[in-house]
Amino acid sequence: MPAPSGPDLLGYAAAALVFAAFSLRSITALRAMAIASNLMFIAYGWCAGLGPVLVLHLALVPLNVWRLWQCLRAMPAPVWRRRARPASFPSSQET
Repeated sequence: MPAPSGPDLLGYAAAALVFAAFSLRSITALRAMAIASNLMFIAYGWCAGLGPVLVLHLALVPLNVWRLWQCLRAMPAPVWRRRARPASFPSSQET
């Protein structure tokens, strides 16, 4: 079996990213990995002249970006970004 060519190496790397995405437990991490694999498959499809692969992953990138954005919006704000409540001090009238 001959050594894989440049485009084939991109295809193997993209496939490895898909495999890695399926191993993730967090949906946000899965979406981020899916975007990385889409970008790698776009490079592979372009270099190897594989139109269907290129078109599919060009269509999947905006979908995955949109879904990742929705996931991130639905998450509660981290502690450092939450608005601090003003401290309540007893007024002079209450004492």
